Amino acid sequence: MQTTSAFARYPSLVGRPVLVTGGGSGIGASLVAHFAEQGARVAFLERDARTAEATAGDIEAETGVRVRHRVVDLVDVAATRAAIADLASETGAFRVLVNNAGNDDRHPVATIEPDYWDERFAVNLRHQFFAAQAVAEPMAAAGGGAIVNLGSISWMMGAAGLVAYTTAKSAVAGLTRSLAREWGTKAIRVNCIAPGWVLTERQVTRAQATAPEKFAAYLDQQCLKEHLAPPDIARMALWLAADDSRLVTSQTFIVDAGVV
Repeated sequence: MQTTSAFARYPSLVGRPVLVTGGGSGIGASLVAHFAEQGARVAFLERDARTAEATAGDIEAETGVRVRHRVVDLVDVAATRAAIADLASETGAFRVLVNNAGNDDRHPVATIEPDYWDERFAVNLRHQFFAAQAVAEPMAAAGGGAIVNLGSISWMMGAAGLVAYTTAKSAVAGLTRSLAREWGTKAIRVNCIAPGWVLTERQVTRAQATAPEKFAAYLDQQCLKEHLAPPDIARMALWLAADDSRLVTSQTFIVDAGVV
C-alpha cells in the first residue's frame, strides 16, 4: 500500500472515525491504508466484494489495523445511506469523510445519450453530496470534522474524450464551496483535492494498452519530473483531515506536480 513512517504523523487522527468511498483499489485503497497507519478507525465503501476483502486483508497485514467495509453501489443512494449508518454504529460518528469514488472512462461526445450522461453524474458527483449529507449531522454533534472531495484537473485542462466526467468533476469544486458555507457554523470543514494523472494500476494498464507514449508526454507537462502515485494524494488528504488544517475550508488543492 506504499505507506511509510518517513512522513508526517497526525496525533489528532488517532482513534478518529474516517470513511473513504471507493476504498477498495487505487487512490482509495491508499487513502484507507494511510489513515489506518495514522491510527484512525477507518471504514470504506466499495462495490466489488472480492476487491474489498482483499484490500482490507492487505491493510490489516501491513498496518495491524482492522478496517471495516461495506459492499455497496454508490449510485444507490438508499443503500449508501444504510451502509454509512451501519458502519458508523461500529466506528462512532464519522469525523472525516473522503469522497474518493469515481470513474473516468472515456466516451466519444457523439455517442453520449441522456441516460449515459445521468449515469456519469451519478458515478462521479451525486454520491459525493449524499454521502456528505449522511455524515454531516452526526459529525456536527460529535464536535465537527472534515470532508474531502476528490475532484480532478481534467476539467481545468479542458481534457477531450471524457466530457461528462470533466463536467461532473468541475461541479465538485462548486459543491465543496457551497457545503463549506452551509456547514461552517457546525465546525465542519469541506475541501477538495484535484489530482493530476495518478498512476494507479488501472491507469497504467489502460495507458499501456492504448497509448504507451502518454507516460513520457504527460511527464513533459509537469514541472516536477516524477509521476504521481496514490500516496501523493493520500498525504494531502491526511493533512486536510487532521486538526493541523483546522481553519482551512472551501478550498481546492491541486496535486499535479505542476501541470496547470
